[in-house]
Amino acid sequence: MRVALVTAGGSGMGAAAARRLAEDGFAVGILSSSGKGEALAGELGGLGVTGSNQSNDDLKRLVDAAMGKWGRIDVLVNSAGHGPRGPVLDLTDEDWHRGLDVYLMNVIRPTRLVAPIMVAQKGGAIVNISTFATFEPDPAFPTSGVFRAGLAAYSKLFADKYAADNVRMNNVLPGFIDSLPVRAERLPSIPMGRYGAVAEIAATVAFLASPGAGYITGQNIRVDGGVTRSV
Repeated sequence: MRVALVTAGGSGMGAAAARRLAEDGFAVGILSSSGKGEALAGELGGLGVTGSNQSNDDLKRLVDAAMGKWGRIDVLVNSAGHGPRGPVLDLTDEDWHRGLDVYLMNVIRPTRLVAPIMVAQKGGAIVNISTFATFEPDPAFPTSGVFRAGLAAYSKLFADKYAADNVRMNNVLPGFIDSLPVRAERLPSIPMGRYGAVAEIAATVAFLASPGAGYITGQNIRVDGGVTRSV
């Protein structure tokens, strides 16, 4: 039995990842604040916790429930909600702290809980759903760009530290995805000329969680239709 946990997994890319992992044979545990994750987990035959990935207590409830039910955690998928937006100088201290919680601490908190379990198992994979704007920030998403650049640094530090324990961490960098309404004015900036599908993000997450990605760690995988270029 392989076990995957998905945070912020009630809708959008997180929910799609949970469905795909269940299709691939994982037992799935889902955390979401809306209750949708708990309902989805029931549909998938897994377990669900209604709570926030900004709460250490809620995250611990998810991890403890998974360990109590299955006795192991093989994969952690960290999704996120939406942080503050606005002109960069108009964002308040509170906005920046909120962005930190939404886009960076959402990974750090559950990783602290799950990584020791994976080390003890001598294997595991952590996949973070990030953004195309990690290295080329978009003024429309300022807190996302800033803190997910920090996430890229954190992920590399983690990957280097735990590679010898066969515990991997990678980031998926989605572009414009159809979990949000398609805006026609965005299409000319996308070389493929279309929004990506949540199923395409889920498939990338599933690959990074699979044995086929067993030699990949510390990487940022762009899934954006060509919007950004590697440097």
